[in-house]
This record gives sequence, C-alpha cells and structure tokens, in this order.
Amino acid sequence: MYAKLVFRNAKRSAKDYLVYIVTMTICVTLFYSFLSISSRYYQPDIGSEYDFTLLSDGMKMAICGITLFLLFLIRFVNQYMLRRRQREFAVQSIMGMEQKTIAGLFFAETFVMGGISIAAGIFLGVFCSQFITAMLLTSYGKAYGLTWTLFPDTVTQTVLFFVLSFLAVGGFNVRTIRKTKIIEMLAADHENDPELKKSRWIRAVTVLFLLLSVWMTAAGVNIAWFYYDRRFAVPVQLMFWGNILLPSATLLWAALWLLRKKKAGFYRLLSGLLVCAALNAFAAAGVPALTRLYALPLHGGIFNQYLLFILADLLFLICGLIYLAGSLIVAWKEKSPEHRYRDENLFFFGQLISKLNTTSKTMTMICITLVLALFLFIAAPILTGWASGYLDIRSLYDVQIYSRYNDVYEEEALPHDDYEAASDFLAAHGIETAYDCTFSLYLPRKEDFHNREKYDFPVAAISLSDYNQIREMLGYEPVSLSEKEFTTQWRTVAGEEERDSFLAGHTRVMTDAGELTLSQHAFYEEPVGETVYNSYTNVLYVFPDQVCEKLLPVMRNRYITTAEPLSYENARELEQVFSEKYPEMTDTGVSYSIRLSTLQINSTKANNFVLQASMLYGAVVLMVICLTILSLQQLLDADQYQYRFSVLRNLGVEERQIGKLAWKQLSVWFGLPIITAVMVAAIVTACFIQTVSAEISAYIGFGTLMAQIGMTAGILVLLLTCYFISTWILFRRTISL
Repeated sequence: MYAKLVFRNAKRSAKDYLVYIVTMTICVTLFYSFLSISSRYYQPDIGSEYDFTLLSDGMKMAICGITLFLLFLIRFVNQYMLRRRQREFAVQSIMGMEQKTIAGLFFAETFVMGGISIAAGIFLGVFCSQFITAMLLTSYGKAYGLTWTLFPDTVTQTVLFFVLSFLAVGGFNVRTIRKTKIIEMLAADHENDPELKKSRWIRAVTVLFLLLSVWMTAAGVNIAWFYYDRRFAVPVQLMFWGNILLPSATLLWAALWLLRKKKAGFYRLLSGLLVCAALNAFAAAGVPALTRLYALPLHGGIFNQYLLFILADLLFLICGLIYLAGSLIVAWKEKSPEHRYRDENLFFFGQLISKLNTTSKTMTMICITLVLALFLFIAAPILTGWASGYLDIRSLYDVQIYSRYNDVYEEEALPHDDYEAASDFLAAHGIETAYDCTFSLYLPRKEDFHNREKYDFPVAAISLSDYNQIREMLGYEPVSLSEKEFTTQWRTVAGEEERDSFLAGHTRVMTDAGELTLSQHAFYEEPVGETVYNSYTNVLYVFPDQVCEKLLPVMRNRYITTAEPLSYENARELEQVFSEKYPEMTDTGVSYSIRLSTLQINSTKANNFVLQASMLYGAVVLMVICLTILSLQQLLDADQYQYRFSVLRNLGVEERQIGKLAWKQLSVWFGLPIITAVMVAAIVTACFIQTVSAEISAYIGFGTLMAQIGMTAGILVLLLTCYFISTWILFRRTISL
C-alpha cells in the first residue's frame, strides 16, 4: 500500500519535480560523461608517446570534487518541497498517519525521482561522452570515431555518488518532518515574510566594507611612502593618490552619515558607498595595469593585495545593488502614483514586494555564483590556450639540456660538458637524431658574472654559428652579421614597447672583445625555445663567432631533434639516466636540467584537458544550480499566485494581460541577478584579460579569444533561454488552473 502511495504522490507532484528532474538529469549526464574517460575500460588510441594515467586520475578527482556542489542543489530543492507540502503532511498526520511514516514516504518519493534522474542521466551520458572523447582526441591531435560503450565502473561510481547524496539529504528531510509540529505545518502556507526593514545582513556587509576601506587607505599610504616619485608619469601619480583619497572619501562619507543619521537614511549611506566602491575598484585595478605599462618596481604581494581589494569592492557592489533594487521598487511604488495605478501595476508591485525580503539574500548569492560561473567560462579558454601556446614555444626540440649559473661563484666551476650521457642512451636504444646542437651562452663582459640581482641579470649572448644552427633545426632562414655588428633574439612574450625601449637604449654594446653596433636588422622574434635566455631576461644577444671566443661562457646547452618522437617509456628512462649523472644542483652550484618534448607534451595536454574540463563542468554546474533556484522560487510559490491571478480574472482582466504580468514578473526575478552578474563579470574579465594581455597576444591571439568568448556567450544565452521559457510555460499553466 505504501509503495502505491509513493508512486501516486510522485506522479501527482511530477509538475513540481519537473525542473528538479531535468536539472539532476543534466548533472548526472555531465558527471558520467566527464568521468567516463577515467574508466579502466577506456582505452583511447593517443599514441605510445602519451601516458593516460595522469589525465584519468586528475579527471576523477576534479569531477567528484565539483559535483559535491550538487548536494546544495538537492538540499535546496527538498527544502522547497517540504514547505510546499507541509499542509498535505499535516492532513495526513490528523488522519492518523505517524510522522515517521510520512517522513519515510517523502524520502521514498524523492528517492524515486532521484533514481529516474540517475537512469536518464546515465543513458544520455553514453551519448554525451562521445563529445568528451572527441574533445580529448582533438587535443592530442588524433582522429576520432564513434564508439558506443557503457563503462561498468563509471556507472557504479555515478550511481554510488548520487545515491549517497540522496541518502544524506533524505536523512535531513526525515529529521525535519519528524520534529515539525502539526500546527506549524498547517500554518506554513499562511506565514507572512518578515518585513524588509528588519533585514540585517546588508548592514553587516557594510561594516565589513568600511573596515576594508581602512585597510585600503593604510595600504595606499604605505605603498606611496616607499614607491612614490614625482618624476612618475601623470597616470601613475593619479594611481598612487587615487588609492589613498578614494578609500579615505569612503570613510568620510560614512562619518558624515553618522553625524546626520536622523536626517539621512541607511539607503543614502548605501548609495554613496556603492559609488565609492566602484571608484575604489577602478583605482585598485590601475595598480597592476600601470605597473605593467610603466615597469614600476612593485612586487607580487602588492598585486595580490589589490586584486583582493578589487574582488571585495565588486562583491559589495553586488550586495548593495541587489538590496537597493528592492528598495527602489518600493520607493517607486510609494512616490509615483501615476505609475502605481496605471493598468495592473499595483498588482505587479505587490507581487514583487511580497517576496523581496526573503529573496534578496538568495538573489545576492545567486548573482555572486553566476559571476563565478561566467568567469570560469571565460577563463577556461584563456588559461588552456595560454598553456597550449606556451607548450609550442618551449617544446620545440625533442631533447633540451641546459644549465644555469645562478648559484655558481667561481669561474672554474662553470660547465663545459657536452652531455655525452644523452648520446650514449640514444645510441643504446637505436634512436636516430635529425639535428644535434651543443653550444655555450656567454656574458658580454666578464665583470657581470657576479651580478645576481633578481630581474637585473645580464643579457646572455650566443655565437652567430650556433644561432644559425638552431635556426636551421627549426626551419628558419640563416642570419648574417658583419665583424663589429650584433643583433637580438626576443622571447614571444616580450611586448613591442619593451623591445623598442631596449633597442633604443642599446644601439651599442660594450664587450670584452670591443664595442659592437646594432645591426640594421635589429631583432628576430621567431621562437627558438625558452632555455636559451638568461634568468629574468627576455632578450638574447647574437654576436659574431670571433667576438664570442673572447667572452666568458657561463651556460652550456644541447638541443636534439630525433628522427621519430620518443616513446613515453624511453623519455622517462632518459630523464632518470640524465638526472643520476647531472643532478639538479651540484656541489659547485651549477644546476642542470633536461626537458623532453614527450614528457612536456604529455603532462601539459593532460593537465590542460583536466583544467578545461573541470572549469567548464564547474561553470555549467554552478549555472544550472542558479537557474534551477531562480526557476523553483517561482514555480514552488505558484499556488499562492494562482488565487491572486484568479482575482484579476474575476475583475475582468484579459488573459493576454495576465500573461504579460507573468512575463514581467519572471523577467525581474531572472533579469535582476543575471544582468548584475553579467556587468560585474564583464569588469572582472576585462581586468583579467588586461593583466595577461601579453600572454594572450603571444600564445592565443585576441581574435581567437573573442571567437571563443562569443561561442561561450551563445551557449549561456541558449541555456538561459531554455530555463526561462520552460519556467514561464509551467508558471502560466499553474496560475491558469
């Protein structure tokens, strides 16, 4: 009998559970799809040069960790369902059913709905996993073919994860029902929401923001004390003063409000603080931007501090905007009779104001979560594109062996080895080489050997013949120089302004072999690898051979290109053999390193895919949670609205106008947090892109990035449209009954 009752209730409540089932099905589908590539039965053909273990283990940990957020969604939906059905539970209790039995039936009901979601999600996950496989094989440069496979271990992990989640949340529901009094259940539908003016959370947030303003003021004074110089450009001076005066103005506004508290309400204080927060965020964002532009001597700790200030300012902006939006609606209603009594606006204002207090905090959290989701969507292609582009730059050779002299203080200890251990290994394993170049890097002046100041290391030099041999390995045209000329080679990440500034100040270079003049072809930008540059420098001198013969060699490198790519096993073995003979740090201070293209590509591609998949999966999960909550807030209260809209019909309001009112109401609840989140996310994204603009330009390209961002925006708009339209259809159907 109980089983029939469970299925009858589940069928009757299918409308209320529809969004929940759809959402959970999507989440199970994504969970199974991404987790399927970690199955031990999953054997993609990615080549012998790759090891799949790193990727599968990383995916398993990342996906399971992110999916824990779904516990919040399950708990939230169940709380709404409990409130929605408390009157029904009370009637069942009055009829003689024990509350523990009612709790058990509700638990079974929600578990059935969860089971349907799991089954549907796994079924759809089999199809969706093909897209994940295609994305994976594409990242490894392999061909893709359809393979319909159900992985038993992934099915078991998916079922176990979500069943345990349902059991954990169901236990809380059972406890809540058993401890709730019948009279409280009966009165649940008639409880009034607390008045808007009694909300205290925004006041606590305001106090925290004022404390942050004190910190910002002190930080601005401290940085100006140590780093300010009147010779700085005007924008830099404005940055220093702005980060002192604007936080001070924030505190001054709060002090003036305290003096006039009786005449100036809290909303006036909050409005002024929002303006100050926006200006503070703008001033704080100027610190990393102008530091990069003008090469200011500010360290990374200052950057992190001001990034924290920007984040705090934006969070306060979100809280204040959401809170004031409700207050503005109330003020508009009270002070604009011509709008209040026009058409059905009085009813519309009443609908919004009736839920403002109970939803302001929820909508604020939704807005913050949406900002995080949008940032993850945008940051994923930037970070993975950056890593992929940088991989192409630093893995140009199959084997890169190099040394560093940063901890060497005796010239006699400098390396002169040709690294024959690598030759012996390749010969022993029958690995043929296409190119092999061993060369030294020199200091223009011997006296610079003891210059070890960070970010001020001397620029190293390479002989013209070695440089041309490297260019030949990479398929570039050779370079020619006259006897007393030199040219430069630049890192890809170096900006045009940095390069032009350096060349303008180094048209002549004094060396131990005499003075050299900058060649007519002053620079080359084709990538030649990252290990050819000295520490903390972005440029390499190219000198004639006869000049380098008189200079001090400080680093010894060897680049090898093999006829066929090294297998993963051979690469790991060569790395171990090399490390045993050439430790990372020797007693004399010389540090040796080896980079193998196979290992670099393997680890980077695996980490890239895990990062991209995790960020996209996390963004989708967060966005689905937010949209589900926004949808359920309206659908689960639709029964209350049903009577209100029926009154409008009895008053003669046309059905078309009722539909328009429903559309306007849903537009406010969806539009307010989403529009706010989009604006804040745009600011965060702009700051992030500006911070890594050099890397984007070097490794990704702004055109490619904009195309990826446009594609992401299209997906988000599609997802939002589907949720909004489905919510509107179900809402209209409910209020029309």
